Amino acid sequence: MTTLDRYNRPVLLVEDNPVDVDLTLRAFARRKLTNPVEIARDGEEALDWIPRWEAGATLPLVILLDLKLPRVHGLDVLAQWKAHAVSRAIPVVVLTTSTEDKDIATAYALGANSYIVKPVDFSRFLEVAAQVETYWCEVNTPA
Repeated sequence: MTTLDRYNRPVLLVEDNPVDVDLTLRAFARRKLTNPVEIARDGEEALDWIPRWEAGATLPLVILLDLKLPRVHGLDVLAQWKAHAVSRAIPVVVLTTSTEDKDIATAYALGANSYIVKPVDFSRFLEVAAQVETYWCEVNTPA
């Protein structure tokens, strides 16, 4: 994969809270993220990506997945993504408010690559977004 390919691949943000969507987009804009950001606002929209990817849509570089989603819970979304050959290798970073040990253990058991509890403070959120972007969009070598 060339550097150009890496910067053309999107980041998929799965988030139902409009405030958190806005914070994430602002954090990435501040960091001058060059990757496009695609948004799914509930679990069903997130699962709708599977047939798109199977049809040849560009796979995301990384997926940021909230757990507490309407229509289909984030853990169910994660399980279905990891069950499909087309999406199995896409890195999934759970980015959620849940600090429940059960959610953390289940997310990793289902194949999450990282689990981050959302900071409530905007400046801390910017730091987390910067770290996510740096690692998953610049440092990590994707499949």
